[in-house]
Amino acid sequence: MALAELKLRQRSDYGFFLDCCTRWNDNDMYGHVNNSIYYFLFDSIVNTYLIQHCGLQPLTSAQIGLVVHSHCNYFSPVSFPATLKLGLRTNRLGTSSVEYEIGVFERGCPEVKAVGGFVHVFVAREAGRPVKQGMPLEMREGLEKLLQRGSISSKL
Repeated sequence: MALAELKLRQRSDYGFFLDCCTRWNDNDMYGHVNNSIYYFLFDSIVNTYLIQHCGLQPLTSAQIGLVVHSHCNYFSPVSFPATLKLGLRTNRLGTSSVEYEIGVFERGCPEVKAVGGFVHVFVAREAGRPVKQGMPLEMREGLEKLLQRGSISSKL
């Protein structure tokens, strides 16, 4: 996706939201939220959604999601104290994998501050390999609710 297109993301481009407050120790030595914190936030919104809407039980589910790719594009800094609204969408949905996109917005500011995401591959907890039938049906149905128009869904 083109960087210019990502920079135009709006809250309406996302289907699930999570509010987060920055903490003093989130700032780096330049007074901005450190890049590593964005990845912490991405993980938080994705796992909140998976637990609340997809049947994931992190300690006992037969399948778990492994991150195989991650990225983030930063457009404008955020600093403590700030209240952030994270938006989540699904851009691609395969048999065992899903590509998430997360938009980071600051309260009172319409422009997106950062857009990033990652790819999960769902694997059998014990074997660490994708299962033949793919991710569980409840997981797929929950993720399909966030699939955006023009995105790719595949049940190969």
